[in-house]
Amino acid sequence: MNGDFVFVDELVPGIRWDAKYATWDNFTGTPVDGYLTNRIAGTVALCAALERARDAAATLGLGLLLWDGYRPQRAVDAFLRWSAAPENGRTKSRHYPNIERAEMFDRGYVAARSAHSRGSTVDLTLFRIGSGELVRMGGDHDLMDPVSHHGAPGVSRDEARARHDLRTVMEVAGFAAYETEWWHYTLRDEPHPETYFDFPVASALSGRAAAAR
Repeated sequence: MNGDFVFVDELVPGIRWDAKYATWDNFTGTPVDGYLTNRIAGTVALCAALERARDAAATLGLGLLLWDGYRPQRAVDAFLRWSAAPENGRTKSRHYPNIERAEMFDRGYVAARSAHSRGSTVDLTLFRIGSGELVRMGGDHDLMDPVSHHGAPGVSRDEARARHDLRTVMEVAGFAAYETEWWHYTLRDEPHPETYFDFPVASALSGRAAAAR
C-alpha cells in the first residue's frame, strides 16, 4: 500500500469491521475488484481521528463497526460497469428497492470519483459494547433510499437518536457527515483531498503499519 495508508485494526484497537465489498454481502452481490482481503484500510490521519471517535463512543457505552474505508478506483469502476448491466434482482429489494441501478449515481449514493478513494472516508455504524449488538439505525448499510438520509421521516425516535449519536461522535472527532447516507463520514482535514488512489486492499502491511506494531 501507499506509505501513508495502514490497516485500521493495526492502529485503532477496539474497532470492529466487516469489509462488505470484500464479501458477497453488498449491493453488487459479489466481491468487488480491488478488495483482496476482509480488512479496512485508510490513512494514518483517518486512524487518529477514528481513535478519537472510538473514545467518544465509548463514553456512551458504544463501539464503532466499520463497513468500508479506502476504496480503490478500480472498485468504483466496477460499480459503474455493474450499474450498466441488466438487472437480475439479486440485491434490489435490500439495497435499492425504489430506484434503478443507474440512478444510484444520479442520486448521489455512488460516485464515479468516490471520496473513499482518497483514503480518509469511512462507512460505519454503532454497536453496544456490553452485548456486541448492532444499534438499530432505521436501515442497513447501502440502503439507497430517502430513509437513509439524515433527518429522514419514517425513522423511529430511537433510531433517529442513534443516528444523532453517531453523527455527534464523528463530528467531534473531526469528520463531516454526508447528508444522503447516515453511515458515511469524511475527515474534514483529509491529507489527500485531490488524489484518488487505485492500489488494491491486499493482505500485505504498509511499511508504516509494520513499523507501528
